Amino acid sequence: MGQTLTRAHDELFRRTEDESFATMQELWQHCYDSRQNTEVLWHRPQDMAAVPFERRLELAVTPADTRRLNSWSFGQLCQLSGVSRDTVNRLSPETASKVFEETLPRSDKPLQVYAEGQQVRSIHGASYTRLHNVDLLTMLREFATDFTPPQESGAPNTKGASGLYCGEQDMFCFFIDPTGWTEINGEAFAPGFFVWNSEVGKRSVGVQTFWFQAVCRNHIVWDAIEVVEFSRKHTANVHDSLGQIRSIIERLVEKRDERRDGFAAVIKSAMTERLGDDADEVMKVLTRHGVTRQLGKEALELAREQGAFTIFAMVDALTRIAGRLRQAGDRSEVDQKASSLLALAK
Repeated sequence: MGQTLTRAHDELFRRTEDESFATMQELWQHCYDSRQNTEVLWHRPQDMAAVPFERRLELAVTPADTRRLNSWSFGQLCQLSGVSRDTVNRLSPETASKVFEETLPRSDKPLQVYAEGQQVRSIHGASYTRLHNVDLLTMLREFATDFTPPQESGAPNTKGASGLYCGEQDMFCFFIDPTGWTEINGEAFAPGFFVWNSEVGKRSVGVQTFWFQAVCRNHIVWDAIEVVEFSRKHTANVHDSLGQIRSIIERLVEKRDERRDGFAAVIKSAMTERLGDDADEVMKVLTRHGVTRQLGKEALELAREQGAFTIFAMVDALTRIAGRLRQAGDRSEVDQKASSLLALAK
């Protein structure tokens, strides 16, 4: 039994409508535009100040350059100053400004202020190394060409979210290969992966690949196997992660191709290899694989329509019979018997 993966499900229900994107191109364009409009400002902490403005605080990176703080960068400013965010939020902007005046550290090492237009998105020390979302997406567009978002969500209040998300703090993407289905140990699986990043230090950059049997409209991944995960913090060598994520996805694609080619070879063999020369001989083989005489007779009649008792003809006959059964348990039992016959193909 595989794992149940809920990462995409959790993202689905925490994202607002403006953080959801219908296509990879829309998400890539959003991230590209964002990068074009951002800049990194380097200033010593003692040269900056939190100043009151219209019932809120803004960050004066220089006396002549004041930028808005968002929720994330405000929290980072509080952490940098060693003060409680909840406490500062209870103070008037004028009083809070005095608190930061007293608590902002003094250092000759500059801070990097990451700003998009007039908004401060994050504040970091010199050791933080940013990986832009658009760089990660550009790599995916080149090396994961067969992968697409899953079906849109049908859950209430999710506005048809597709699994592609990007907000002020982070990005998350869910991709599957809808044509990559193949058989593993007699059951159908397809490849997929999650990938994530943050330009502002909210989370690591990473990928999780897997083979799955089903994805529901709430974006829960059921019966996932061969789950592989990699992540890296945004330190000096974070850009190396692009190559590592690419290699992990390339291995997933290679495995998909190997399995599809192998399955195609099995089917080709099954279409020519016979289970027997006559009905009695074939019935003996079916019986050894747990097929009842009644089911076997019905399958033999259907197989005669194809003109030969090949492995493929018998598997196809059993599959067609299973499709007519009402009970899921009965269908599964017949499908398992068909799979055991297919394993005879060389």
